[in-house]
Amino acid sequence: MEKITEKLLLEKGSPKTSKLEQIKTLNLSKLTLKHKDLPVRLLSRLQSLERWDLSGNRLEEFPKDLALPALQHLDLSDNQMEDVTTLESLSNLEELKLEDNLYITVSDNYKLMVLLPKLRIYNGKDVSTTANHLRFVYSENLRTRIIAIWEKSFHLPDPITEEKLSTLRKDFVNTARQQVRFGPSSVSDFTKWKVEIMAKEFLCSLTEPQEEPESTESPDTKEKSEVSTPTKRKQSAAVDLRSLTPHKKLCADLPASPAEASPRKSGLSRKLQTLTQTCTPRVSPRKTSQPPSTPTRGQVRAETPRRGSKVQQEDDGAQIKQRKRKELQRDTDTLSTMKSCSQTKPVSLKPLHVLQCHSKQDSSEDFSTQLWACAFQPLPDSTGGGGGRLVATCGGDSVCVIDCETGMVMKKYKVPGEEFFSLAWSTVLMSRGGGASAQHCSVLAAGGKRGLVKLIHPRNNVAYGEFRASRKALSVLRFNHQQGNFLLTGSYDKKIVMWDIGGVDSQYNFKVVQLLVLEISTTPLHICLPPISPSSNLLTACEDGLHCYNTQLGTNNTTKRSKEMEITFPIYKNEDKDHDYHTIDGMSFLTDDIVASKNYMHGCIYLWSWSRTKAQRPDRKDRTVSAVVLAELQWANTEIPYLALNTCPGQAYIVCGDDKGRLWTYHVTNLQKNSFQTGRPILPTEVLEWPTPERKGLGQVEGPSINSVAMDPELHYLVALSDKNMVIVWKREESC
Repeated sequence: MEKITEKLLLEKGSPKTSKLEQIKTLNLSKLTLKHKDLPVRLLSRLQSLERWDLSGNRLEEFPKDLALPALQHLDLSDNQMEDVTTLESLSNLEELKLEDNLYITVSDNYKLMVLLPKLRIYNGKDVSTTANHLRFVYSENLRTRIIAIWEKSFHLPDPITEEKLSTLRKDFVNTARQQVRFGPSSVSDFTKWKVEIMAKEFLCSLTEPQEEPESTESPDTKEKSEVSTPTKRKQSAAVDLRSLTPHKKLCADLPASPAEASPRKSGLSRKLQTLTQTCTPRVSPRKTSQPPSTPTRGQVRAETPRRGSKVQQEDDGAQIKQRKRKELQRDTDTLSTMKSCSQTKPVSLKPLHVLQCHSKQDSSEDFSTQLWACAFQPLPDSTGGGGGRLVATCGGDSVCVIDCETGMVMKKYKVPGEEFFSLAWSTVLMSRGGGASAQHCSVLAAGGKRGLVKLIHPRNNVAYGEFRASRKALSVLRFNHQQGNFLLTGSYDKKIVMWDIGGVDSQYNFKVVQLLVLEISTTPLHICLPPISPSSNLLTACEDGLHCYNTQLGTNNTTKRSKEMEITFPIYKNEDKDHDYHTIDGMSFLTDDIVASKNYMHGCIYLWSWSRTKAQRPDRKDRTVSAVVLAELQWANTEIPYLALNTCPGQAYIVCGDDKGRLWTYHVTNLQKNSFQTGRPILPTEVLEWPTPERKGLGQVEGPSINSVAMDPELHYLVALSDKNMVIVWKREESC
């Protein structure tokens, strides 16, 4: 008699339903089940199953062909498991328990971490860092050794026959298993198992025909920015991380701005005076105690060879017609994407708070501290404390977490001697021990001129760690939104590095592993990950252009890579000795495909298609492709760089500040076909004027440059950071 029936599954599952396809949790513990008692065909109907308890049974292995795409938590503790490779079909499993299985070895634990690509919690502990080290770093070391053995002792037979290939495969795999030595002896079984798999894959890659990648090959953005460091660079002192009591500082009665110009503005004025002069050697921004002037674009061009735009040759006849049909379909897809992006109407925003919370020595007279980055806390950890309205800001020696509704500075973290330039939120797992399930928590990473990344858990008011990402200043931080423990850091040593910061346990123990290094020609200003392929491609905006990189891990690519291609823009054709438009100082995705980017000194914002641009074949000589521009948005005419734009995809909004304290807003829901070809930029939906706070008897505070903006997903709040130590919070007015 069958132990597992449809009736039993419906009784043991929840929520209570009459259909197996709707069960999300299933408890089959302590039923003395063996492998033969698990009917694959019946269990395969559990397509919505997320949690499955099989503890306290007699299972020796898991059904090999049982695929449960929604399963995230599996309890196999107190069984008789021997063959863990049978779990390979559970590709979305995040948490696994295998305690009290006497035959499970350390090598088996390692096999599981490699076989289950999303496994993060194993036997109640966060293993994401160890798992990613095995998947990528450890595997890369094995691959290097396998290739060395091949190059030294083996070659393909000529001619290739099935018999000769079979003999070669057997000899090569056996030799690799015997000769590859890596890691501790306690995991030699895992190493041999992994070497055998990789040796077979390597041989297949040599013998199986490789399809020529079409122009859809994934570009990878490499960022090269030998950027001036806009007053962002000074030397730092010893670190004393501390948290301050929440307080509120309104700037409604602030003193007028000092007569002297913003440090960055004065740097720019010097820059403009030298545009036609002879290029002088660049001074490292980190080696001077005073804020350096912005390097001239002429200087950058002297170091970076000029690139020319390559005009692609048209095909003949049917190929031209086919291409036009594809482009027409892409246009249709793009327009429908924009129309479905948001059915909302333009919003009305009013200033709510002006805060001065990054002052030196908490002085209300400080109007020189530049504020550089802001970001809203992701929602998962916000359910208990202000969901969607907490924003983090950084500038000077402090990072603040602000409640946008009340204007209260909820948390403040100071590091004397530091100057923070960038921050980023993410959600990681916190393991709690004692058999309790891991929980998600929002963490904040911040970095600046010291080259250190600070890791903070604001909800518990804990700055729990730091690690050195570079020996030079950090310019930008970005988390992978699909894999929250992957952090990308861009720095002034011309590199972007991918780190796995793992999760944390209840004692805030954590481990950091370096996964990938991207070599860049200049300092990266912005990093963007395509929403639909954040683990495969990276776009980076630099002072010498916009570059693309392949960031796919676990492939035959090395852990150090250079750019795949550079994306060029129509404005480049207007360059001369006095105008260089290659600096990309703003970039963000508006939809899964449409990118908004801004070229310094252009006065417009480009909207362009990532998929159509990526689909082109890069020029063989300089690796350039032309951006497929969909539209231009009219923006301010200014010579101040580094005024970053941002997007709110859920509400189809783009916002960018200018050098007069204004915010240019664009509600882009109906992008007309061929709007770029008309030659008329799209006007802003609204330009929000500087709220002009003032102090009695001392006049108004003049409009500063807006360095950065951020919006929550529903656009209830808009936050702008200035170069004069002011945080401006705007709130959406609900229509009647």
